Amino acid sequence: MKKIISPLMLAMSLATFGSAMAQTAPAAPASSLSFNAGVVNEYRYRGLSQSRLEPAIQGGADYADKSGAYIGVWGSGIKWVKDNLGKSSTEVDIYGGYKFAVGDLAYDVGFLRYEYSGNKLEVNPAYVNANTNELYGAVTAGPATLKYSRSTGNLFGTPNSKGSYYLDLTATFDMGDGFSLTPHVGYQNVKGAGNSIYTYTDYALTLGKDLGGGLSASAGVIGTDAKKDAYISPFAPGKQLGKAGLVVGIKYTF
Repeated sequence: MKKIISPLMLAMSLATFGSAMAQTAPAAPASSLSFNAGVVNEYRYRGLSQSRLEPAIQGGADYADKSGAYIGVWGSGIKWVKDNLGKSSTEVDIYGGYKFAVGDLAYDVGFLRYEYSGNKLEVNPAYVNANTNELYGAVTAGPATLKYSRSTGNLFGTPNSKGSYYLDLTATFDMGDGFSLTPHVGYQNVKGAGNSIYTYTDYALTLGKDLGGGLSASAGVIGTDAKKDAYISPFAPGKQLGKAGLVVGIKYTF
């Protein structure tokens, strides 16, 4: 028997097909604006305590455009600048970049400015101004991300250290029930004559927990192999700022 397709049946079929396609098509990327605030028992960056092994309050804002471009700002309390005769008690990071994917690989390129407003660290003859600029690039495959950051000038107040770089390998594993496990290893190379003492490797293993409602918590063992005389606070005698320790924190994202 021949089946006769009427214009009405054809229209209904096309409408049904279009509805099914709309339900299965991937959602278009959307732009987003988010904020975060948190506290940690100490602020560690690249394995080194920036807050003299003491607690710090932190917070930031991020805008991610649907095109892949993004900008953000993040800040934390610090102590290392004042401990070395400077005047700043805050670090403000201003960054922007572009994320994109090619095949199974995701890429991220950008610029990061570490601003220590009015730091005047150069009053200490062992240092120059603490403000630092870095360019970075990263590639992600599955759970692992490899990132390379390179300073365009002096690195965190170290004289003649232009071109210093940091190589970072980090992976994030979903453990289920809101838990994640993040192993990390990094290598900070500090350029310049006499600056090799500041070169070191850092490591971390962090357990995260999504508590729901925008709250998350983390606990990580963080340490370095930094030379004993390289990173010691004048106000924490005998305490190495890169010594292994437990860092815990809680953050609210909204």
